[in-house]
Amino acid sequence: MREHQFRRGPVRSLIVDRGGIVAPATFIASPNCDERPEGAPIVLAVIHGISLPPGHFGGDAIARLFTNRLEASAHPSFAAVASLRVSAHFLIRRDGMLVQFVACRLRSWHAGESSWRGRARCNDFSIGIELEGTDDDPYTGAQYPALGKLLRALRRRYPIEAIAGHSDVAPGRKTDPGPAFDWRRIERLARMQRVV
Repeated sequence: MREHQFRRGPVRSLIVDRGGIVAPATFIASPNCDERPEGAPIVLAVIHGISLPPGHFGGDAIARLFTNRLEASAHPSFAAVASLRVSAHFLIRRDGMLVQFVACRLRSWHAGESSWRGRARCNDFSIGIELEGTDDDPYTGAQYPALGKLLRALRRRYPIEAIAGHSDVAPGRKTDPGPAFDWRRIERLARMQRVV
């Protein structure tokens, strides 16, 4: 696992470079990505929720999952997910810390079988942002401003039109970020609207 550590502490501003790397952030390279289709602008941000093991926060299990190093035997719940080849562009931890796994110019494997406004394969034209949390536990006061700041920075670089939940682009298959996520709050902080 290749990791590059940027400075910690409160983030005053975020900069997205031409390759789609955000500073300051912790960068941990995931192999679970590939090139976006030619001429597919990034127009959507998909919000996810994740915790590994389910309902537990902290630790390195999410990073291990996204870098194909999660030991199936380390926890009973890991057996079902350890062989998956998945990723997201970003993870926002409970304390607001920002981790990046895939450069935005690349397609991360976050949405799976999905559709948004009649357009299939959301991974082709979206950025995936995981929040450390569960569908039913409130997300933290540190996560919302971090997410708002990230979304505003991404919008300065890409023609992102809207935000949507994983449940919006994969209804019936996914439920995250769940009812605990405050959509009105993030719409206000990000100055963007949820479009399903």
